[in-house]
Amino acid sequence: MCLLIALFGTVPDVPLLIAANRDELYQRPADPVTVLRDGQPRILGGRDELAGGTWLAVNEHGLVAALTNQPTTARDRARRSRGELPLAFTAYPDAKTAVTEVCARLEPAAYNPCWMLVGDRQALFSVDLSGGHRARVEELSPGSYVLENAPLRQPSAKQQRVAGLVDAVQDQAQGLAEVLRDHQPAAGPQPAGPGRPARPAALSAACVHTERYGTRSAMIVSVGPAGLPRVSVAAGPPCVTPLLDVTGMWASPAGQPGNLR
Repeated sequence: MCLLIALFGTVPDVPLLIAANRDELYQRPADPVTVLRDGQPRILGGRDELAGGTWLAVNEHGLVAALTNQPTTARDRARRSRGELPLAFTAYPDAKTAVTEVCARLEPAAYNPCWMLVGDRQALFSVDLSGGHRARVEELSPGSYVLENAPLRQPSAKQQRVAGLVDAVQDQAQGLAEVLRDHQPAAGPQPAGPGRPARPAALSAACVHTERYGTRSAMIVSVGPAGLPRVSVAAGPPCVTPLLDVTGMWASPAGQPGNLR
């Protein structure tokens, strides 16, 4: 996952609204949405068919957990998959309990570096797993947040452009889909550095297209004051693939794709 937008306590009648683009190698197999856990609680999200984890998960109680990766020249295959983390948090009924319980036993060095947003109707947390022996947790106040492949509090050209697009939309609940489709690069190409790969300009757009890598799917999760979260998914780049309502998957048998296909 390379772009996360969270609107917490800013949209009338929607305590938490999450919009996300998942960027990955085109050849890496993945399911854009499936039933990740059938009950206690039921969890929906995408599945990485290679490592078996997910980049974004949402449970029936309205708890959402999603991550973005720290760009590196090579993934350490001796470490555990980051895709386990959203599932670990969404196993709990609420965000505060999840962050307290999971972070108490979490060893960041066991995973390749990443950053997370974990939230529900009542609370939103930033969880930094980019180093050290303890997760760095911050409870966020109501507001609009953009997380890309960088720490939440570290400004970047992409983060600033996306934040500006979010602020400019008239109807944030509807306009986030347009933000996810944006192709305009926010910065020029960046050369490689120590432990950091080169970044073509296209990577600084919300919707990414390069020769071998790009935006593979998109998801918008709307958590209302009560009831099951509403989930919409684009099973491809959102610029050319419609976002379809898959909320019916809360009631569909495990492994069934709802009305996505």
